[in-house]
Amino acid sequence: MGRRSYKTNPHLLTLIQHLKDAGRTNEACVWRDIALRLEGPASTWAEVNVSKLDMYANDNEVIVVPGTLLGAGEIKKKVTVAAFRASSQARQKISSAGGQSISIEELIAENPKGSKVRIMG
Repeated sequence: MGRRSYKTNPHLLTLIQHLKDAGRTNEACVWRDIALRLEGPASTWAEVNVSKLDMYANDNEVIVVPGTLLGAGEIKKKVTVAAFRASSQARQKISSAGGQSISIEELIAENPKGSKVRIMG
């Protein structure tokens, strides 16, 4: 039998539980979906570059990255991005394009129903 690994990051465990609770209380399936993606192995998490955001996102769209947001490429669109982890270069590029980079917890507080939230990755 293979070795079984468990999540040990307390911030991640708290976030997953918060996502599940928000999905249950607000009847928002999007938060449950993100929680299930973050519960999986970190090697399967999404790694999204800002160039991918520029290619597929629309202006003023809210995007969730259940994984890591990376700074490769350029972005010209004004988007709001929430990610578990984001590089400083990615945050800088998003803010210079007029968008904002926030945490997933902040997004849940702003939009508890999860309406018009797009998962990328």
